[in-house]
Amino acid sequence: MASHSGRPGAIRKKGTKKGAQVGTGGHSRRRLEGKGPTPRAEDRTYHPAHKRKVKREAREAQEAAIARARAKSSIRVKPGHELIAGRNPVAEAARASVPIERVFILDNVKDDRVEEVVRLASAMGAPVYEVTRRDLDVATDGAVHQGVAIEVRGYDYADASDLIAGSLQQLGHPLLVALDQVTDPHNLGAVLRSAGAFGADGVVIPERRSAGVNTTAWKVSAGAAARVPVARATNLVRALEEAKAAGYFVVGLDGGGDAPLRGLSLADGPLVVVTGAEGAGLSRLVRETCDQIVSIPIASAVESLNAAVATGIALYEVASLRAQD
Repeated sequence: MASHSGRPGAIRKKGTKKGAQVGTGGHSRRRLEGKGPTPRAEDRTYHPAHKRKVKREAREAQEAAIARARAKSSIRVKPGHELIAGRNPVAEAARASVPIERVFILDNVKDDRVEEVVRLASAMGAPVYEVTRRDLDVATDGAVHQGVAIEVRGYDYADASDLIAGSLQQLGHPLLVALDQVTDPHNLGAVLRSAGAFGADGVVIPERRSAGVNTTAWKVSAGAAARVPVARATNLVRALEEAKAAGYFVVGLDGGGDAPLRGLSLADGPLVVVTGAEGAGLSRLVRETCDQIVSIPIASAVESLNAAVATGIALYEVASLRAQD
């Protein structure tokens, strides 16, 4: 019988026997196991929610740092009170007899406006305190305070109905501004400044979803907040309808208006100019309440105008048209 002993490969080598080996069962089980619960979206570094979480934590850390710094400041503003900072805003507030609670100044400030504020505040019985620059920096959140600030009670808003009726008693054609969901106090302050410059009788804002007259608005208004009354309306649409019933025309500013602002035919009568938030524009109900929607022509490369800029342009145009009468 022929032998297989001479055929290579006919002899099985030791240790090459196929079949189960030690440890292979564990490998298979691990492949069948899940990877655990899916991490939350904000914990996944590639997810947009994670970026929002990082920004939120940074903002909270900054707010906490400001709070800690305030705790070290000698200036403690009472609840419901505001700080007005800057030489012009402070002087305008004092001249308008805004009740002053306290005055904070740096010891090296030499300015006629500051001396006037100290004199008027002293006449009201308000104490004057010398503070450090750091104290003012912290208390005003880093605003440009020019070495002086005053503490006043929270802004005393006018009643919308009283403002509408009272404006009709003024000489000339009454002019009001209404802001629809403008939430940036810088814009409110700038609108107040334009309103004061072009003879507007007041500004109407809604109670909700709107910037209020705070320290920032006071500063940006350059003192106009002391001269131009601001009324808060529970319902802006209702306030505009009340103005229309009293004899006002209501004109809304919007990029898609059906008529240009220039040569506005309604400028020679009682008028309310309504500006919406930048980007969002006028809300639907406010837009439907307007007698006319007008637009300001701009270059096609620019999507929209800032709310305060648009309001200033509109007030200037109205003032120019009225000056021609």
